[in-house]
Amino acid sequence: MSTDDDPSHLRQGLRSLRRTLLLGMTAAGAAGEAAAQSFTPNPVARLNALAARANAGTVGLIAGGVDGTYIRIAADLAAVLDNADQLRVIAMIGRGSVQNIADIMMLRGVDLGIVQSDVLAYARREQLFPMVDRLVQYVSKLYDEEVHILAGPGIATPRDLAGKAVNVDLRGSGTAMTASLLLGALGVAVQERNEPQDVALERLRRGEIAALIYVAGKPARLFTGIRADEGLHLLAVPPDPALLATYLPARFAAADYPALVPEDGLDTVAVGAVLAAYGWPPNTERHNKVSRFVDALTANFDTFLRPPRHPKWRDVNLAATVPGWTRFTPARPLQARE
Repeated sequence: MSTDDDPSHLRQGLRSLRRTLLLGMTAAGAAGEAAAQSFTPNPVARLNALAARANAGTVGLIAGGVDGTYIRIAADLAAVLDNADQLRVIAMIGRGSVQNIADIMMLRGVDLGIVQSDVLAYARREQLFPMVDRLVQYVSKLYDEEVHILAGPGIATPRDLAGKAVNVDLRGSGTAMTASLLLGALGVAVQERNEPQDVALERLRRGEIAALIYVAGKPARLFTGIRADEGLHLLAVPPDPALLATYLPARFAAADYPALVPEDGLDTVAVGAVLAAYGWPPNTERHNKVSRFVDALTANFDTFLRPPRHPKWRDVNLAATVPGWTRFTPARPLQARE
């Protein structure tokens, strides 16, 4: 019998062939996996690359409450300026001008904010934040909001409020801040109340407080239902030099509030709404992101003047200066805009 006919040799040959095939399949699988890895990026690296790309074009904008004008202006900025990966504006609900300043200075992801123009004067007076004048700068003045002092019978001027109960809105609100600065400049000390404005209006009607102070763009919806026979009226706020260092002169017309303003109108002062930014050093990543935002705002400004954008955009002058503030450097060309 030949060796080839020996069953033991046949069995050994078959085992050897199977081993060879298995080794070949294993090697082929490893080679295929290596080839696949060479064409498919590492998922973690790919995710990190996508995240870097998304964040490179994103700016965070802190605004106001859900019922206010600030968040609507922020929503307009997001709608008009969003441009794929180049620029994305994330609008966030804020908690008032003082908190917005704190968020601009300290909160990760917040590059810009909408605040009242008098917030820096308040922060300086109260020594709230170190270096606030240098670190918080303005991109543009937006629009004005008038100071309303609604009073009951027997109150003819703001100085008549001395020692009396006056509602100045909730603690930490923009109105409370403005009321503190304004009454302080006039030398009038009052008994402050911090209730929601609609509650305060009912208390004023019942004679439980002498007045309420409210900062809002005229005509304010809060006052639209007041009748002439209720005995309430708006007080004139004269353009005192101490006030004009921070505020702008303004005026109520009888048409604004027929039941509250005489035919010849009333003087008051106005607070500017300001688009503010952190003063990043030039040529840093965050500085460049805000610079792209400023460029986009300038290039697309005419779009904000048309519906469905908020009517307050028509009051915006990008070239306007804000007393007591430093302009964010890339925004300087806005001064030349007509």
